[in-house]
Amino acid sequence: MNPSCRKFYYGDYGEPKSGHLDMPQSNTNANEWPLWEVFIRSKQGLDHKHAGSLHAVDAAMALENARDVYTRRNEGVSVWVVQSKYIHANDPATADEFFEPANDKIYRHPSFYDLPDALKHM
Repeated sequence: MNPSCRKFYYGDYGEPKSGHLDMPQSNTNANEWPLWEVFIRSKQGLDHKHAGSLHAVDAAMALENARDVYTRRNEGVSVWVVQSKYIHANDPATADEFFEPANDKIYRHPSFYDLPDALKHM
C-alpha cells in the first residue's frame, strides 16, 4: 500500500494535531476489533432487547455504528453496547443443576392459589 495514501475506517483516527492525523494505538484491522453486543429499547418497550453484534474500536464507535445499523427507521429510544468478553452465562448443558435450587421453593410458584373466574390474564 502506498504510504502517502492510507485508508481510514469510520472512527479509527483522532482529531488533527498540527496538520496530521493522530492514529490510535489499537489495531486498525476490523477483524481484530473487539466484538460488541447491541441492545435496543423500542418506543413501545420497557426493556432492552438484544439486536445483534458488531465490531468496533471503542464504545463510542460501537454506539454510533449500532445507531446506524439497528435503528435506521427511528424505532429505538435507547441503545446499550457491551463488549462480548464481559458477558458471562451459564452452560446450557448444566441448566437443570443450575436452576434446581429454585424448584425447592414452592412458595414462589403461585400454583396453589385459587383465582377468581373474573381474572383472565393471570
